[in-house]
Amino acid sequence: MPKFLVLSCCLLATAPVSADFTGKGELGLLFATGNSETETFNTRLELVYEQERWINEGTLSYVLGRDSGETNSNRLVATNRTKYSLDPRSYVVGALRYDRDQFSAFRYQGSVALGYGRHLIDNDQHQLSVEIGPGIRFAEERATGDTENEVIARGMADYGWVISESTELSNRLLVESGADNTFAENTLGLTVAINSRMALKAGVSVRHNTDVDPGREKTDTLTTVNLVYNFGKE
Repeated sequence: MPKFLVLSCCLLATAPVSADFTGKGELGLLFATGNSETETFNTRLELVYEQERWINEGTLSYVLGRDSGETNSNRLVATNRTKYSLDPRSYVVGALRYDRDQFSAFRYQGSVALGYGRHLIDNDQHQLSVEIGPGIRFAEERATGDTENEVIARGMADYGWVISESTELSNRLLVESGADNTFAENTLGLTVAINSRMALKAGVSVRHNTDVDPGREKTDTLTTVNLVYNFGKE
């Protein structure tokens, strides 16, 4: 389903030239030798632009892991969210997600959704926003090759805590629930700034599918430690 990637790129490409761009790039590497040869590579790119009432957030992440020469993780995820503020507390949102995981029960999962969002908490230290709305989910089962198209309910809770001038905690919970499958992902991250541009980030991502093939786990966990570079306006 490359159209999700194409659409996300088009949304970013059509951003107004005068918009304020910010972003961050993350990179993590792990190499182990001895009794086992382990190599893990993960990277993430996030680009955000804001103009008046519009905010667009596009992300692209990739994880590749090998153990003794055999690939044990290979995941590509692309997302895009466009928000339009109705007032200081409320907004409407359009969201795209494309997920291709070599070791998932699904060859790919993708979704398109619209919804309503609200900032429940918004101060200098804590921010909490929630989103809910309908959407459509597309998926292909790895074992059979059958495709699934179903209506879903999408919900998201996004929390940020500024612990100190240099330390921030973030947690994002995404749920896409349909008749055939419910996908849930919780991403927790702790970021410690080194300077105005560089930071270290430790993260744990837990994802769950209710409908999987026999012999496959319903829950996957990914733990990362990345170097982060922030670019754009300060």
